[in-house]
Amino acid sequence: MNVRRRLIPATAVTAATALGLGALSACSSDSAATGNTDKFDVVASFYPMAFLAEQIGGDHANVTSLTEPGQEPHDLEISTKQRAQLEEADAALYLKGLQPAVDEAVSQTGIKTKIDAATLTTLEDHGNTEHSHEGEKGHAEEEGHAEEEEHARDPHVWLDPVKYAEVAEGVGKAFEKADPDHAADYRKNTAALVEKLNGLNGDFENGLKNSRTKVFFTNHAAFGYLAERYGLTQEAISGLDPESEPSAARVKELQQEAKADGVTTVFYETLVSDKTAKTLARDANLKTDVLDPLEGITDKSRGDDYFQVMEANLKALQTALGAK
Repeated sequence: MNVRRRLIPATAVTAATALGLGALSACSSDSAATGNTDKFDVVASFYPMAFLAEQIGGDHANVTSLTEPGQEPHDLEISTKQRAQLEEADAALYLKGLQPAVDEAVSQTGIKTKIDAATLTTLEDHGNTEHSHEGEKGHAEEEGHAEEEEHARDPHVWLDPVKYAEVAEGVGKAFEKADPDHAADYRKNTAALVEKLNGLNGDFENGLKNSRTKVFFTNHAAFGYLAERYGLTQEAISGLDPESEPSAARVKELQQEAKADGVTTVFYETLVSDKTAKTLARDANLKTDVLDPLEGITDKSRGDDYFQVMEANLKALQTALGAK
């Protein structure tokens, strides 16, 4: 609603688009397009937050993502230009604990509506906290022990459709409060999005109910919430940090577990190196496949939006786990 340089033209999102039928074209990056807008200007931290803002905001929102397509979100550094974008926006939507640079930038801005997705659902600890993001640790130490404990929690809530729906409901209410003139549309769009997320949850429940094994190997521990939701066990080569290197003892442990639990596949992802995953797979005589943590959509993604990629993830898990 701030009249300013248009960063990204808003995508007109009808009720059908709110059901995930359109690609998220407006959330990619900064745009060279210019012009004035009186729309509800939202700066989102990275793809899962931008997707929510687009789906819920519909044609009333002008959404900008701080993270470029294909950029590993954990590595994001905020530029002076992006700080200015935050200052000029009507709302910031982010997930505290995932991107320390974003956390710091948002805290330092005078933006009126700050929506922290981490407060809209319950975060839990998954995996070994010694592998948590080093940047998050350093930031937490500066903020104190309480912050450190908070940052040790797993932020990957969007990979659990139920938790993502909880976040969506909270974002919808925040949009209603910040832009009451369009509250009815935000409410309608939120309901449509939550309904589709509930359907996705049903697909995962039914698709993974009966399988030969419940254990899967991943490059990093992004799928703890998904595993917990559907009765699976995630074993990560690394911890929460996708760039950390596993010890020789950890690799040997995984090789032994693969034999014991009938694991067939080592999953890797599109935005980080697959070298470690493929090395483990070769040494343990396992297959490799992609399980996408959906931190960004690129031309390598198996789908154009959140729902398409999650359905591709479900198919990959069904194959690897021997779903019946």
